[in-house]
Amino acid sequence: MKLVSVVDNPVPIATEVSRIRAADGVGLRVARFEARVERPLGTVTIYQGRAEFIEKWAEPIAELLDRGFAVVAFDWRGQGASDRALEDPRKGHVRRFRHYARDVEAIAAQVLPKCPGPHFVLAHSMGAGIALDLARHGRLPAERLVALSPMIALAAIDRPRVARAYIRASRLALLGGTYVPGGGETSVMTRPFPGNPLTSDERRYVRNAGIAAEVKEWAVGAPTVAWLDEAWSLMRTLQAPRAALDIRMPVLIVAGGADRVVSTPAAERFAAWLKTGPALVIPGARHELLNESDAIRARVWGAFDAFVPGTAGAGLSKDRQRAVSLR
Repeated sequence: MKLVSVVDNPVPIATEVSRIRAADGVGLRVARFEARVERPLGTVTIYQGRAEFIEKWAEPIAELLDRGFAVVAFDWRGQGASDRALEDPRKGHVRRFRHYARDVEAIAAQVLPKCPGPHFVLAHSMGAGIALDLARHGRLPAERLVALSPMIALAAIDRPRVARAYIRASRLALLGGTYVPGGGETSVMTRPFPGNPLTSDERRYVRNAGIAAEVKEWAVGAPTVAWLDEAWSLMRTLQAPRAALDIRMPVLIVAGGADRVVSTPAAERFAAWLKTGPALVIPGARHELLNESDAIRARVWGAFDAFVPGTAGAGLSKDRQRAVSLR
């Protein structure tokens, strides 16, 4: 197993890059990074979004290491360098969303025991939706959760009931392994920058496109019919008020005011039911908050530093301490 670095995206040196197996035999690529301080603040596990892979998180991983954390990053089943359920590696596919919980259980059993506590989760989009669902069942292996752009509802879908009925009918017609209508093998990260829904930061967008080109089939294309059908089922569950009320751990939700991928109003409604307060909505921010402009990213990290115990100042270099104090 390996991590792929490119000139514009150096990946921090990992303590261990390995392949572990979930309970059902699916192989997962995992990278573990030791903290850069003598007394770590704990471990942050990254739950990436759909179609992502460890290398895309190189910059946030380095920033977490600078803060004094150990870091665990892994590729969900069906993407990155983890195993696929279909012959075509470009299809973003999972048969059941509950199978993602098996990935989390494997990380908790085989990797986290090697890492210092306390444990925290930094989750994005699909990963945040999975983390919130696990948290409401008391199955998230963490003490606190930071959920960025959580997938609670999709944004800007015309006639959503009709769309969902069509996807469900397609799956019942045994088309679950096909791309969603209009989808194909092209990674969303390699499309032109103008008008993209992911970030307003062109430099980071171009960087990520270069990473996707380098890792090839690890950067999957569009989701399959089964993936979208399962995603809608998860989102419907999370949209019920009881879902947030069931969560006992502290949760911070950060959303983008200009997100055109997932619904920011849905994230705000969910957060309103949480015991830890409303969502932080950053005006002008698109979907990938940690791939956004420096100003937007500073607000995200400022919220993280205020929410995660011991972060503000502890284990940081003097330059990093000054940066945090200015946010």
